[in-house]
Amino acid sequence: MIDLKLLRDEPDRVRASQRARGEDPGLVDALLDADTARRAAISAADNLRAEQKTASKSVGKASPEERPALLERAKQLAEEVKAAEAAQATAESAFTAAHLAVANVIVDGVPAGGEDNFVVLDTVGDPPVIDSPKDHLELGEALGLIDMERGAKVSGSRFYFLTGQGALLQLGLLQLAVRLATANGFTLMIPPVLVRPEVMAGTGFLGAHADEIYHLDDDDLYLVGTSEVPLAGYHADEILDLSGGPLRYAGWSSCFRREAGSYGKDTRGIIRVHQFDKVEAFVYCKPEDAEAEHERLLAWQREMLAAIEVPYRVIDVAAGDLGSSAARKYDCEAWVPTQGTYRELTSTSNCSTFQARRLSTRYRDDDGKPQIAATLNGTLATTRWLVAILENHQQPDGSVRVPAALVPYLGTEVLTA
Repeated sequence: MIDLKLLRDEPDRVRASQRARGEDPGLVDALLDADTARRAAISAADNLRAEQKTASKSVGKASPEERPALLERAKQLAEEVKAAEAAQATAESAFTAAHLAVANVIVDGVPAGGEDNFVVLDTVGDPPVIDSPKDHLELGEALGLIDMERGAKVSGSRFYFLTGQGALLQLGLLQLAVRLATANGFTLMIPPVLVRPEVMAGTGFLGAHADEIYHLDDDDLYLVGTSEVPLAGYHADEILDLSGGPLRYAGWSSCFRREAGSYGKDTRGIIRVHQFDKVEAFVYCKPEDAEAEHERLLAWQREMLAAIEVPYRVIDVAAGDLGSSAARKYDCEAWVPTQGTYRELTSTSNCSTFQARRLSTRYRDDDGKPQIAATLNGTLATTRWLVAILENHQQPDGSVRVPAALVPYLGTEVLTA
């Protein structure tokens, strides 16, 4: 949820953010109205309760002649308080709905527009020159790394087995991410992958893309699409000690996405699948430190991409493609030879205080007063990275060169049939 002080002090900034996202700025005015109505309802109920308390005290002090009228007034006030409290509850409910409807306010400089309106910030490395490149699935099947056919037989479309050195390649990649994270002060976490609705909602994932999330109806639990979700819930309803700097966690988990609405798009291979593994960085910090922490997350992602030796570019994602929780997001996209374009491998988002406000995660400022924390997240490695590794490092004989950083995990420099 957005900061109400910002809403009240700078409503035009919030409206401009909504317009940049391609969303309705009228939601800002609806929230302002709901905020005014809620405060009026609270004030009315408080005043009536105070009057009722005074009236109750006066009954005990009244003379026999005065008491019947005072009792009648006390009875009337009790009914008025009951009605005022009901009106307050209605106003609170309407306010909460209006508050949840407004997306996070973007950081200054975020490009306006939708999916195609990103800005390229940097391009690293040159795409390899490969005659008649094979795609990752053809390479993976020929080398015994990926088995889509049996994945579909066991679980349906968009499921797969990673086999032999394919499994080792993924485990090595994730281990490399873990080593980078822990060397930089992250606490490694293996979180639960089923979460309560309030945690999923708190992170902002039950909005426009709720149909991509698996829900277990009998248990009312959600399967996570990223360990960002349980890590965001880890400190819900807590006051953190950030006096020593940000709290950084790295979550290793399996992730699940229905990929609703993407049928016919990237259905070949493991680019868009229903289950994958990922190491996700998650940070709690003071709001004033969030933008600098965002740049640090991006730098760690760049370090990982350099380790797997693939060409990539960094983009500043446009406002309309951010998702409701993010105030800014950078993507790193790797070159995919058979597609002749760059495809997303990592995202890192500055969610400012949006998620922490929903989840009531706070810290104490220098005066000891509780304040809302900021949260950030960023991918450090995921199954999709195998696509870029296999395609960019393929050799004319059909083998694949293993990036030097991953050789210790596989015990070989070349993947062969």
